[in-house]
Amino acid sequence: MSDADILDSRHAWARLAISLLIATIGNVGMWAIIVIMPAVQAEFGIDRADASLPYTLTMVGFALGNLLIGRVVDRFGVAAALGAAAVLIGASTGLAALSPSVLVLTVLQFVIGFGTAACFGPLIADISLWFLERRGIAVAIAASGNYLSGAIWPVILAGVLAEQGWRAVYMVLAAVTVTTMLPLVLLLRRRLPLAARERADAAASLRAKAAGFPPRTLMLMLGLAGVGCCVAMSMPQVHIVSFCVDLGYGPAVGGQMLSLMLLGGVASRLVSGLIADRLGGVRTLLIGSGLQCLALFLYLPSGGLVSLYMVSLVFGLAQGGIVPSYALVVREYMPSQEAGRRVGFVLMATILGMALGGWMSGWIYDVTGSYTMAFVNGIAWNFLNIGIMVMILLRTRPRREVAVAA
Repeated sequence: MSDADILDSRHAWARLAISLLIATIGNVGMWAIIVIMPAVQAEFGIDRADASLPYTLTMVGFALGNLLIGRVVDRFGVAAALGAAAVLIGASTGLAALSPSVLVLTVLQFVIGFGTAACFGPLIADISLWFLERRGIAVAIAASGNYLSGAIWPVILAGVLAEQGWRAVYMVLAAVTVTTMLPLVLLLRRRLPLAARERADAAASLRAKAAGFPPRTLMLMLGLAGVGCCVAMSMPQVHIVSFCVDLGYGPAVGGQMLSLMLLGGVASRLVSGLIADRLGGVRTLLIGSGLQCLALFLYLPSGGLVSLYMVSLVFGLAQGGIVPSYALVVREYMPSQEAGRRVGFVLMATILGMALGGWMSGWIYDVTGSYTMAFVNGIAWNFLNIGIMVMILLRTRPRREVAVAA
């Protein structure tokens, strides 16, 4: 096998399987804090807002890590970044288990979130380099590790939490992260050969010229689009439990709806990956964003239990493929040597959109006394996303024409 033929090869698929496993383990830091939040609140005797601060700082660290660690990947390779992240996650999680106050826990959660970021954007950027014809489904599978982590780990950790408390949960995670991730990271030491990079970059260069946007302008447009779609996405994801409590269904029902969203999101990511291999990242993103907007509209008249379950499933099936599509768009229009930082920037924007939207929806609820206007606000931001992506699509020649030219 020549260097140029390594794209989409058996080695690339084996690398993808390892990356998915690493992502499923390494993203646990995002979800563990949600699992232990009630126990932390009870131990420190604080209100719900203060108990939520560790999660907020986790997301801030996660957003910043996607940007900065992406630059490390471009320069030193993904194995070095993931190895350092495994040690950082393990050490900070172990120290968090000894936290004497919620302030210390909050600071350490920022560090955990920063390290966890290596297992999302930078890992997705790396796997995108190893595929050309099947890049869409490969990126979708790698991105699914984040949702799989959220679906699997809370179930595993529930028993430890019930029997030994949240500090024991974090000690277990510290040990598991280091002992499992480091051996797996060693399997990703190989760097993509130059010939393979040149083959992928040739197609990207043609698409970039067809679009007519300078790389920096396109990256900023994608970042703004990412904020727009994720402000909209955060409304149901962050507030569905509270929404169900307000309607009298209780937090358990809201938790089930959130799980339904995440499982639908996994299916959506895989299907969107297959679609992206035929239609490209921009069109796939537009399809997902349009369906997400429709689901947000459906929430407005929904009040019955069955209808809420159905709409939550529709929402999960709609939104799961949106964020990975940004990585595809970056790889379709920008050179491989910039993949880490470009993908990292755009995914950072989506995470900041989630953080902004979660806060904004809560603020609107406090002002209006209901979530109706919060859903309307999400729909407005969703239209911003759609408008930007339509602009990019209209400036680009048909994908088939570009592929033939390449």
